[in-house]
Amino acid sequence: MPSSERDRQKYSEVPEKDGAGQNVVKSGDDEICLKAKMSLLNGITVIVGSIIGSGIFVSPTGVLLNTGSVNLSLIVWVVSGVFSMVGAYCYAELGCMISKSGADYAYIMETFGPFMAFIRLWIECMIVRPCSQAIVALTFSVYVLKPFFPECQPPEEPVRLLAVCCIMVLTFVNCWDVKWATRVQDVFTYAKLLALFIIIITGLVQLFNGHTEYFTFENTNADVTKIALSFYSGLFAYNGWNYLNFIIEELKDPIRNLPRAIAISCTLVTVVYVMTNVAFYTTLSVNEVLGSEAVAVTFANRLYGYMAWIIPVFVALSTFGAVNGILLTSSRLFYAGACEGQMPEILTMIQIKKLTPTPAVLCMALLSLLYLSVSDIFALINYVGFATWLSIGVAVLCLPWLRWAQPNLPRPIKVNLVFPIVYIIASLFVTIVPMIASPKETGYGCLMIFSSVPVYLIFISWRKKPKPIQRALGVATHSLQKLMMVVRPQTKQ
Repeated sequence: MPSSERDRQKYSEVPEKDGAGQNVVKSGDDEICLKAKMSLLNGITVIVGSIIGSGIFVSPTGVLLNTGSVNLSLIVWVVSGVFSMVGAYCYAELGCMISKSGADYAYIMETFGPFMAFIRLWIECMIVRPCSQAIVALTFSVYVLKPFFPECQPPEEPVRLLAVCCIMVLTFVNCWDVKWATRVQDVFTYAKLLALFIIIITGLVQLFNGHTEYFTFENTNADVTKIALSFYSGLFAYNGWNYLNFIIEELKDPIRNLPRAIAISCTLVTVVYVMTNVAFYTTLSVNEVLGSEAVAVTFANRLYGYMAWIIPVFVALSTFGAVNGILLTSSRLFYAGACEGQMPEILTMIQIKKLTPTPAVLCMALLSLLYLSVSDIFALINYVGFATWLSIGVAVLCLPWLRWAQPNLPRPIKVNLVFPIVYIIASLFVTIVPMIASPKETGYGCLMIFSSVPVYLIFISWRKKPKPIQRALGVATHSLQKLMMVVRPQTKQ
């Protein structure tokens, strides 16, 4: 029998019903579902690779712009790292207690119900993730092209075109095989750490030689709203500490490996970030940092001579790996939302041979390509910052709420309630205060968030749609299903 015929028989069985009454398809003894293929090391590289991307190379300028002095900017970097570690610690309890892909979306669904969960899903899927991926892809392009334009900024159109190529290549990888995606993540994580260690070692040599003239509090900005905006840039650089929670169903032994991966990764990244900034300021003045969109390249040009090209190459590798990490984890959020009936049904499906959530990966990639039409990176960071920390604050609120509402839930990890309370208060600070300092960006962010309400009412809450609409949706889903060769996975019992 031809292989195509065998495949047709293999995947054209009469669907069985799972416990929820949903149609699923099995392949003999093998379930078609997402597999737990990721080790502790893979988990660490997913977090480190997702966090360390464009942020450390773009954000020093944004942090310094709003703090005014080197020493205060370093304090912002340290506090941002501690803030992220506290949030990650809270997520460790939530992730081990509610072990579903989707992370904070799943936690909010469990705690506050479908409406609040959909708002979080909308913010993350329509704003935060594709916007973040566009930022990192643009930074990748700038650093790849920078050696060819040493005296000026690379032209805008080639930068965007290269960013498109980056996203499309990694979309193919993530559609082809999860193991390919995790191998890409491992390799590029090592490359970016090597680049940062080279910068750090150089900085330590500079410190040993007495280059400390720029470490002062001169010109410190006392405006609280500006300091709050500086945290947007700092926290943007740490964005990604919660990404492993989004693919927890694909992590081996998550109760043991999730908290370990989070603790190791967040500590490593905080130390690396602070030391990298120290290295930059051993050589570059405040004006040089503010005048550079590629701080690491400027640093390398000052110190490495004819070998300066290695830094933009390593930075490009770093950001390439970060795009992969965002795509790998974000597609699972689309998948989780679709499984809850809050995204199109096609996004619940996985490829029958590769066992990857191909429709979700493609959807994430297309949205990211749309955001590439915006050229102002720092405006994008402000949009992302407001939406991100508002919604993550709500997710952390799930922890004390569930302690009160469902005290008997099994909690393999139990966090002291001081941590979520401190995190929630800090989240309020970094979301409310910038509304005064940057009303335009936060206004756009609010509009994007509020746009979720009519979408929810029309597409989610309104269940008894006219039959012609239902038929049209069914035909579209069936056509896409055949085009991508995807099926609804077997629900785990």
